[in-house]
Amino acid sequence: MGQHEDGPDRRHRRPDGVTDETVAALGKLSEALETVQRARGHLYSLHQLIGHADLMLDDAVAQFRAAGHDDIAERVSTELLGRNVIAGRWTFQIVEDFDDNYYALFRELDRAARDQLVDGRRHLYEAEMKEQRRTPGRSGHEARPAEPGSPRD
Repeated sequence: MGQHEDGPDRRHRRPDGVTDETVAALGKLSEALETVQRARGHLYSLHQLIGHADLMLDDAVAQFRAAGHDDIAERVSTELLGRNVIAGRWTFQIVEDFDDNYYALFRELDRAARDQLVDGRRHLYEAEMKEQRRTPGRSGHEARPAEPGSPRD
């Protein structure tokens, strides 16, 4: 089998003239974006956890009232229930601001760099790493999925 038959598909091969340094820089930008995507997931976890905790306060207030602790129930109800988590904001506002003002720009710059430098191709650094690390011809080390309808050796 030739290199292109067994190697990465066209979307994962660097265009002619693209340097190792460019592929490395795009790889680092992509890695940074992936880290931000993980952080975004944690931000959404915070959003959901705080929302759930706020709803659980309804039960806590009711249980304090039922136990005869109206002063504690009133304080939780008026001071904590529905409180902003940071000045003027609930978590949904934090998530929206993050998405609109940081995450969107990060994704835009990543896409623009790839479009300008490598015809929009993604994960070139990883595709080349895969080629260096896999064992061609060995089961489980294929460069790409088999074409639909083609037999696997």
